[in-house]
Amino acid sequence: MKRQTKSILQELNSFSTKKDIELVIESRALNVITGAINILDMVRENFDEDTALDLERRLLNSIRSSDPDKFRRGIKKISESKRSGSRLSFLDDK
Repeated sequence: MKRQTKSILQELNSFSTKKDIELVIESRALNVITGAINILDMVRENFDEDTALDLERRLLNSIRSSDPDKFRRGIKKISESKRSGSRLSFLDDK
């Protein structure tokens, strides 16, 4: 009878515990939170106060509702209003 051996990777994977997944989730969450803070800082630096507040709300609502299109539509409206040369079209949609 031939003895079956495991590779080093198989052995290491067998030692994974529940704590490992908690560390992965914590690490990813910290990365997402840091990224969101950086995005909000950029928005505040590059847009007027009203637009920045609108985009901040859209970002948070996008996360809450799992719908990234909410934020994308806000950015699209800003781009369109810049192209048209008027901020009135953006304000009318609020």
